[in-house]
Formats: sequence, structure tokens, C-alpha cells
Amino acid sequence: MSLPPPFAKILIANRGEIAIRIARACRELGICSVAVYSEADKDALHVRLADEALLLGASAPSESYLNIEKIISAARQCGAQAIHPGYGFLSENARFVAAVEESGLTFIGPPAAAIRAMGDKAESKISMKAAGVPTIPGVEGLTDLASYCAAADLIGYPVLVKAAAGGGGKGMRVVYTPPQMAEAVESAGREALNAFGDERLLVEKYLEQAHHIEFQVFGDRHGNLLHLFERECSTQRRHQKIIEESPSPMLNADLREKMGAAAVAAARAVGYTNAGTVEFILDSRTGEFYFLEMNTRLQVEHPVTEMVVGLDLAQWQIRVAAGERFPYSQEMLTQRGHAIECRIYAEDAATGFLPSTGQIMRWVEPHGPGIRLDSGVTTGSQVSHFYDPLLAKLITHAETRETAIGRMQNALREMVVHGVITNLDFLQAVLAHPDFKAGNVTTRWVESVLESLSPPAEPALEALIATALAENSLPTQQNSIGPDLPGPDPYSPWKQPNGFRLSSRG
Repeated sequence: MSLPPPFAKILIANRGEIAIRIARACRELGICSVAVYSEADKDALHVRLADEALLLGASAPSESYLNIEKIISAARQCGAQAIHPGYGFLSENARFVAAVEESGLTFIGPPAAAIRAMGDKAESKISMKAAGVPTIPGVEGLTDLASYCAAADLIGYPVLVKAAAGGGGKGMRVVYTPPQMAEAVESAGREALNAFGDERLLVEKYLEQAHHIEFQVFGDRHGNLLHLFERECSTQRRHQKIIEESPSPMLNADLREKMGAAAVAAARAVGYTNAGTVEFILDSRTGEFYFLEMNTRLQVEHPVTEMVVGLDLAQWQIRVAAGERFPYSQEMLTQRGHAIECRIYAEDAATGFLPSTGQIMRWVEPHGPGIRLDSGVTTGSQVSHFYDPLLAKLITHAETRETAIGRMQNALREMVVHGVITNLDFLQAVLAHPDFKAGNVTTRWVESVLESLSPPAEPALEALIATALAENSLPTQQNSIGPDLPGPDPYSPWKQPNGFRLSSRG
């Protein structure tokens, strides 16, 4: 006998691929899903795939996806019992959680107190130290340039100047020498204020040969709290993740057990429930690991864990929010095979990863065993400058890491995106690099080899058309004018029967 749905209707306070992911989880649970959207997203895929959809307002996030009052009003209007925040936007906003609960709705995520405790990086470090979780050497509560310089002298250069009230790579600067400190503090503080409304910073030791490893944790309201193993997230650029995988090629069984136990201790210290991620920095030279931060929400890279553990995290988020028990113990969970995720962005690696906007004229997805694509767009979708340029997440799963990498390379090769430039070629270059294949990638690796990974800039569409017209109008060497006139370039892409297409990277 099947259980009744935990909720009748859930409003999804997000957009793009995560909104679609949650809507599909709702559908499998027999729950009606309600999408919200801005004017820029009126024709978006998540609007079409949800059971219902409500307009929030103007295209700017502050008038739509970040407007707490409008979102709660929409939930009341449609008769939803719960709100799922997805990730980004309001997902880690304790004030939003409180407002949802005060309105009589259920927030599908952790309690507001846990979000507050982990949202302040300075306070969370204090809590982690008290819980016995290793933390990076650092200094909090700094007030002026002299105190920042003194903290760096105490810790030893290089150091990381870091926003105290946020994450995701915002408000972070690496400082190698004392003369760099003033500019780093000023720019990091400004960015932190813009991103989080809080300009406070802290200083931590910067580990140059570090691996970024995170543990998925999950807890219910009945005291059951455990981890679902790790994800290796060291392949990143400017603190933004590009490729994630599980298991981590850096961990042995003993280190995995120690880091997993520390992750659970960190979550338990703040009374955590639902899905969350505890992030660590692993010093590859010493084997020591340190607490970095906790993301109090579902992560972009959660499909990697789902593929190796075999659980639907989005569904279990909903079920435990309704009061169900999470029916697994730590001993019942195992990692099966290897999974890799590539983030597909509308951006141009050849121009410093500038976002690419416009209409997607053609979208072809790869298919096959062990291939999963979580996408927020399709043919005809508009890519707007208002929102993050993430288009999709491509995930492959196989018995071994080598096979998973090969499967990913083939899947990326099958993808076709016309109309915007993407990072598909850049991802292929990363996967093909010997360092990546060997699992020898630290958080600074991409910057160190960036020139060899970045493809040349694409010629403008107008230039390609002009070249094609010019070549097709030239006489060939076999014409009656004479054999010495130049004919068409035999290497021209217009003459090759090899599947060449405009904007091949995208």
C-alpha cells in the first residue's frame, strides 16, 4: 500500500534546472508543483513543466525571486502547503525561513537557527572549534587595515581575506604580500556588501596545494543524522566549481571515515535537519583537513551523490520536511561506481568567461547508459543577463573513474547548443588533461594551466558569413581563367564534411 503524498501542493521559489528538478520530484510523489517566474522567464522551461505557474513581477531578482513578500503571497494564492527554495536566491536566508513558517507554511530545508549559525563564517568557525571539528587557522573580528595586517603576520602569508557572512566564492581575495592587503580588504569588503549586505571580513591561512572536498549530510526531525559520502570539487575557477565527482580520488577509507564523522559532528552542533553540505579543505602535502563552511541547502552538484548512493535527495527533502523518518543508518549506505558532473555555462572561455546571452536556436541533449542531464533550457529558450549563466548539469556514472570520464567526454561531444557560446570545449580540455585524468587537481590548478585549456576566440558570425561568401565566389584552379589564381581554401570549415557548425563551442 503506497503512502499518501506528504503535501498536496508545493511552491518552488526558484527557476531553471533546479526548479525543474524539484517539480519532477513532486510529480513522482504525487504532489502538485507550482512555479513562480519573472517577466524575463515567462516562456521559461520551468514555467512550462510545472503543474501551475504564477508571475512574481519584473525581471530583476529583487522584484521577483528575491522578494519574500511576493513569494509568500503567491504560495497563499495557489493554496500551497510548503515552499522549496532550491539553491541560490533565498535558499539560505534565515529571514525567509522565519517568514514562511510564520505564514503557516512548511519550509523544505533546515531550521532558521541552523542557517544563521552556519551563514556567519566567523561565528560558524567558533561553533566548529567547540564541536571539535578542525578549522583553518584564522582570525575573526577584524576592524581596520592594521588588524588585518597583524592577523596575516600571525598566520603567515599567503592568506585568504574572506567574507564573514556568505559563501560561494563571493568576497574572497588571496593575499601573498603585505602591500596587497589594502586593496584586497577594500575590494573583498565591497563585494561582500553587495552580495550579502554585510562587509565584515575574516583572515584565514591560504593553502596553495589544497583540495576542496565536501560531504553531503542529511538529517530528519527524529534525531537521525548521517553523511552520504564526499564529492571532490577541486576543479574550480575563481572559487567557482566547474567539475565535481564522487568518490574523491584523494581519499582512502580511513580519511573518508574521519572526514565523514567531522561533517556529521558539524551538522549536529547546529541542530541540522534536511539536506546540507559540509565543505572541507584538504592539505595534499600533510593530509590534514579543515572545516571551510557549510551550505545549508541542496547543492548544485547533488546529482553526483544521487548517482553513487542511489537515493533521490530532492524527494527525501520533501518527505523529511513533512515529518517522515529517514530510514537509513550510516552502515546501510555505500558508494557504487563513480560519478562526474560538468556544469554547462553560457560563457566564453576565450574572452575571460564573459557570459553569453541570446536565444538558444538549437539544443540537442546526449543520451545513453549512465548519462543524466539536468537542464533548465531547450530550443527556443532565452538566456538573460538577469540570472546566473548556468544552462545545465551533465552527469555520467560508470563502474570506474576512467570509464566515467570517457563517458562524459562522449556525452559532451554529442551536445549541440546553437545561439549562445558555451564552455563545452573548455570542459573537454579539462577532462583530457593528464593532471585531471590522474586526479591531481588542486583548487588553483585551473588558473595554473588556463592558457592551455582555453580555446581561441570564435570569429564573429558576420565574419564567418563574409568568408563563406567570398570563398564561394572565387574561381577554382580548374576554371578557364587560369591555373595560377587562388582557389578555395581546402581546409575551410565550409568545405569539410565533418559536422562543423557555427558556434561549435556553444
